[in-house]
Amino acid sequence: MDIVRLYQDYGIDFVTEGHRHSQPGWVNCACPFCTGHDGFHLGYNLDGDYYFCWRCGGHPVNKTVSALINLPEMQVKELLKSYGAKYRVPRINSTPQKQKPFKLPTNCQVLSAQHRKYLTQRDFDAEKIERLWNLQGTKHVSLLDDIDYRFRIIIPFFWDGEMVSFDARDITGKQISKYKACPKWREIMHRKDILYGKQEHWTETGVCVEGPTDVWRLGVNSFAVCGIEYTHKQVRLIANTFKRVAVMFDDEPQAQVQAKKLVAELKFRGVDAWNVEITGDPGSLKQTDADELIKKLMK
Repeated sequence: MDIVRLYQDYGIDFVTEGHRHSQPGWVNCACPFCTGHDGFHLGYNLDGDYYFCWRCGGHPVNKTVSALINLPEMQVKELLKSYGAKYRVPRINSTPQKQKPFKLPTNCQVLSAQHRKYLTQRDFDAEKIERLWNLQGTKHVSLLDDIDYRFRIIIPFFWDGEMVSFDARDITGKQISKYKACPKWREIMHRKDILYGKQEHWTETGVCVEGPTDVWRLGVNSFAVCGIEYTHKQVRLIANTFKRVAVMFDDEPQAQVQAKKLVAELKFRGVDAWNVEITGDPGSLKQTDADELIKKLMK
């Protein structure tokens, strides 16, 4: 589908490859479902003909275009045919990527001064965070299966004492993707099938947040579902692990919708769950404020 022509015809601001918000093969615009959040987070994949928001997840094409250009979905379906849309049953790839042994990118090492500076600028105790969360760093050359992981903090994901996946955070502010995950064919367990945190420190009460940096701020009593789009498997894990859960997502409207939805699902499973609303996101809290908040929540 000629999404660029559609956007041009309807005056929708968009960015393509070369912009920091758009990867090769994607056309990005502001997401109509992430109310109150700036940025070109909604991507249209040119090869797969589908939408995915880096903030709130996947959305159907007709529904998304309907929201973007303010037309009913039935009219949108007919309109998109003039832009080359073809309605067909998606073809399932019969030759998926062969699973490979888990490994980290090349040249992972202790955090350098540049990595520590990034953490310090975000008001983290770099030495403590590195030690507690087993962080490593990459410099100007780091690859895994031809994927570039240079100048990133490598964030290992552990489950039952074993490293099963990782994420990688850009420290330069100049790379297209802030985060670059472990390839699925290298993971022992997918990140959305587990919870990020220190399992060995969890008690009956836990604090559910979005991402690893939120966990770093709030400490070992917290855990992350890696985004606001949690999975059913993660809901089951939470319900089987904790009796009480405080859900603390970012203050953006879509995040709060998901937080309240998660609270309802946990309550349905018998968990004493409640939503905690803060200004901004947990990772941006002052450390003293975060420590005080955790003390109150864990009582």
